[in-house]
Amino acid sequence: MKNISIFLLVFLISVVKSQTVSDYKYVVIPPEFNDFKDNKAYGLGNLLEKSLKAKKYTVLPATKSEWPSEALMNPCGILNAELLNDKSMFRNKLILQFKDCSNKVIFTEKGNSMIKEFEPGFQDALKQTLVKIPVSNPTTIVNKVAETTFTEPFKNELQGSKEAILQTSNAVRYSNGTLTVQKIQIDYSQFILVDGNSSVPFATFKSTTKEGVFRVKLGFGESTIGYYENANIVIEMPKAKGDYAKEVFVAK
Repeated sequence: MKNISIFLLVFLISVVKSQTVSDYKYVVIPPEFNDFKDNKAYGLGNLLEKSLKAKKYTVLPATKSEWPSEALMNPCGILNAELLNDKSMFRNKLILQFKDCSNKVIFTEKGNSMIKEFEPGFQDALKQTLVKIPVSNPTTIVNKVAETTFTEPFKNELQGSKEAILQTSNAVRYSNGTLTVQKIQIDYSQFILVDGNSSVPFATFKSTTKEGVFRVKLGFGESTIGYYENANIVIEMPKAKGDYAKEVFVAK
């Protein structure tokens, strides 16, 4: 119980900071916007993608199997773009929005054009909103999915301070070369790997009937298996087209 309290306190501390568009690296643009079924004809999606890339954002496809592992590991590090038709009789008007993983709007900007034709008019309106988008300067975005992992009784167990968290002896560090995680033992049958830089729950391990083999729930929702190998922790990471890659975390 103490380990759970420590982990949750780290999480709550890390979500205090609100996020802005420039904090993000990845953006998903849908194949079509609900208010613009003819957006391919208008060229709005292409125009938005071109502008975001020019401002150093990485535009992801709608299909998750094509996402890089960094994005899959932390879906709350991704923004979802939306265009709304701000209908008007005499102008072409639209609203550009970006939503985070909890569907909260963190950016909204309106644009309008006196050009009467739909395609050039909506493109002109979109260009006005794009000027307001800052250049990407990504920071660590906390995986908010973790907030639902714990029930109210666990939250009521919160005690201690940052100093107590740093002094805990139950957290063991592992690294795959690019990502460092902490192993926090919940009880004899389960443990959590936590992103050492942001307190993000990277993966939850639960014992199976075979010793040293675990059912694994990854932070982005996928299920897989993990196991010990030469004192290292191995996760079979899901890839595109149903394939898996061996991800080895070495104790530090």
